[in-house]
Amino acid sequence: MHWPLQQQQQQLVEFRCLVLQVMAWRRPSRAHWQGGSLGCLALIRMIGWRTYRRPDEKSGGHGVGWSPIIPYSFKVPDGWEETPVSIADLGGTEIDLRFGNPKEGRLSVIVAPTRRFADDLDDATIEKIGTPEKVINAFGPEVIGENVEGKVLSTATAEYSGRTYYQFELEPPHIFITATAAGNRLYLFSVTANGLQWKRHYKDLKQIAESFRVV
Repeated sequence: MHWPLQQQQQQLVEFRCLVLQVMAWRRPSRAHWQGGSLGCLALIRMIGWRTYRRPDEKSGGHGVGWSPIIPYSFKVPDGWEETPVSIADLGGTEIDLRFGNPKEGRLSVIVAPTRRFADDLDDATIEKIGTPEKVINAFGPEVIGENVEGKVLSTATAEYSGRTYYQFELEPPHIFITATAAGNRLYLFSVTANGLQWKRHYKDLKQIAESFRVV
């Protein structure tokens, strides 16, 4: 396991929280919760979360003409652990990783070769592959095992460090999907849960989905 979140980072979170608390006490407003700011509450909620980064030495996706998989990272709360991947799962051999917590939900990472979609995408971006609508209609079925028509509740686009990410929420099933591309790979990061887990842990599940980055 690669968990870079160390004690120094937790101390930094606590320090930022303290600063926000002081600001809240000096300038109270409706945007403050009792004892500090909403920003501080968000930082507190991240204590106990861990960052997973795909190890550089991890095998997978290496074949003739293929470059190594560019590593990715995401954040999960304590209690989420890596689970075995089976080629019988949806996504088959293109599932690179699975994580889960039996009480909260599960996630998976599909890493697919862009040459499945076009021959000239060796330096791919998600925009080159298509619009958000095109991407979810084409690749959503690989994640949920059925057509996504009428299931997409929301679509968003985010940019981090110059890379674009498409973010989707679908129902049914309850699932978040984050899509991006790098090198000659398409990355599909999905976070899902049953109805009760979705209701209880919706905010955390969404935060997991939005934390996905190709590094």
